[in-house]
Amino acid sequence: MTAASAPPNKLPNEFLWGFATASFQIEGSTDADGRGKSFWDDFAKLPGKTLDGRDGDVATDSYLRWKDDIDLLESFGVKSYRFSIAWSRIIPLGGRDDPVNEQGIQWYSNFIDALLEKGIVPFVTLYHWDLPQALHDRYSGWLNKDEIVQDYVRYARARVCFERFGDRVKYWLTMNEPWCISVLGYGRGVFAPGRSSDRMRSPEGDSSTEPWIAGHSVILAHAHAVQLYRAEFKAAQGGQIGITLNGDWALPYDDSPENVAAAQHSLDVAIGWFADPIYLGHYPEYMKQMLGTRLPTFTPEELAVVKGSSDFYGMNTYTTNLCKAGGEDEFQGRAEYTFTRPDGTQLGTQAHCAWLQDYPQGFRELLNYLYKRYRKPIYVTENGFAVKDESNMSISEALADEDRVQYFRGATASLLSAVVDDGVDIRAYFAWSLLDNFEWADGYTTRFGVTYVDYDSQKRLPKDSAKFVCQWFKEHVEPEPEPASEEQAVRPALASNRSTSSTANGRARRARKSPIARLTAYVSAFLGGL
Repeated sequence: MTAASAPPNKLPNEFLWGFATASFQIEGSTDADGRGKSFWDDFAKLPGKTLDGRDGDVATDSYLRWKDDIDLLESFGVKSYRFSIAWSRIIPLGGRDDPVNEQGIQWYSNFIDALLEKGIVPFVTLYHWDLPQALHDRYSGWLNKDEIVQDYVRYARARVCFERFGDRVKYWLTMNEPWCISVLGYGRGVFAPGRSSDRMRSPEGDSSTEPWIAGHSVILAHAHAVQLYRAEFKAAQGGQIGITLNGDWALPYDDSPENVAAAQHSLDVAIGWFADPIYLGHYPEYMKQMLGTRLPTFTPEELAVVKGSSDFYGMNTYTTNLCKAGGEDEFQGRAEYTFTRPDGTQLGTQAHCAWLQDYPQGFRELLNYLYKRYRKPIYVTENGFAVKDESNMSISEALADEDRVQYFRGATASLLSAVVDDGVDIRAYFAWSLLDNFEWADGYTTRFGVTYVDYDSQKRLPKDSAKFVCQWFKEHVEPEPEPASEEQAVRPALASNRSTSSTANGRARRARKSPIARLTAYVSAFLGGL
């Protein structure tokens, strides 16, 4: 699929768009139906680990309110929904020899079926930062390559996710943001399991070695899961599988050679650390120089599995950093980050979180960089904005989220330009996030949702940004051609082991109203229930 198949200023009708979430951030019900603990369960309860002292035990209560969330997605008219499966709901103790939890499998199976009934394509993440606590206790999780790779592949293999859901799921992400798994969990210590050399933060951990070990394990676990899927499932199920990496665009602070080099070094560590082995077959040279023997090496046998182990480039990105040489932070490629230009002006609108400003030009430049470097179709799996002080606003003020609308206005324009003008092969865009939710170390103080969540009542209300995103994609994605018959309306990729009528009927229901009309109906129903 390329832009050539669509009219000018339109995306092809096969283009997937929608919203994204993660299981621990929304589901709650952490002790329901046989679920085991993830290492976020207890970590979030430790004093000082979240900004507001709150945890994920309830989150947005989506485990119980999942039908409401699917109705919300239908009201938005999305083509796809990206969500993650909680490892400890599937295998509570996590290990390859541990029992499978049929109740957890049934819940996700019902969820997937309900999405398809509404004509919504499931886009599934296998690991979004929620390692089963038992595996961390048993052998230190991602720090034990030999054990974790086997257990992860068991979780992702036959009898579990691929076998149970692969007849209906055609898009798989093995890992979400390995840089965050490695650096924030085993370097900075701000995410579970909270390991760090900073003894004020953690009683154990070595920030100089553990992040690189954890990252190496993540790459191998991903690659072996992909190898398994391709060998045993892909031919029959017809799906795609890949990894999604975080990484923001890096701009030199000025044109000096040292700052130009600093920007590239930043990209090497933020993105190349994982993308270069997977797509090019080696770690970046700069990382080898910077880390020396602290950077693990792949055996020839491992590298044969790693190289080429992603069908696409999954891309999570939020901002752009101005980079100066001279920093000491290895996790940033020894570059200093700033949003302040040499003339003293700011790069863009400041978000609630200090690390995020709005700079849509950087999104377009990063899309071009990734496509030229790795030559894979790009799925934008996360992109979003947290409005400053939104949690302190009245509901009416929060719903009028102009800064987030501005962010998506710039991002979608950059996306379209990258496709139409630059020839970048982009096949999906998922805005982060469907709902305000548990934002990890920020607790509930930072809101990324296009839907406002009142955490006391769990009521959901679409914000102006939801209306903008829905309307933009309605106007810029080429409509699907009218089928000659109901049977032809069902895409083969969604038809495996399902009746042709259910998906076709879901599409027919969605086609009756525009996204704005559906949103209006949803809001009216919500207000009527107050």
